[in-house]
Amino acid sequence: MQLANYLFFTTQCDAALTFYAECGLGRVTMLMRHGDHGIPLASEGMKGKVMHARFEGPGILFFASDNHDAEPMRGSAHILIMDDRGRTDDLFAKLADGGNVTTPLVMQPWGSYYGKLTDRYGVQWMLDCTV
Repeated sequence: MQLANYLFFTTQCDAALTFYAECGLGRVTMLMRHGDHGIPLASEGMKGKVMHARFEGPGILFFASDNHDAEPMRGSAHILIMDDRGRTDDLFAKLADGGNVTTPLVMQPWGSYYGKLTDRYGVQWMLDCTV
């Protein structure tokens, strides 16, 4: 058994996945589009949007899609357990670009170098580095 997140966007899934790849998190390993291969359309506006995608990188797996009825993301976050403080700073800055930092990266009372942000696509990220 493995737990993986599924991210729902309304129309920006392609852009979000490109952004995550540019941040160095991994790459899209599978992608299907609304309207391709007989996949039914909820509306003509969804044609060509991401129907289902798999995104993978070292220690990372999540799925994503565009949905005409997607709700804003809330109540969940990706937490990345890091083992290099410099890489943590770099990734945090990349993910925060155009987003909103809610907890700056600092040493926390529990002993981790930790920060939290919501990226430009509304996805919450927590980065936790124990070294």
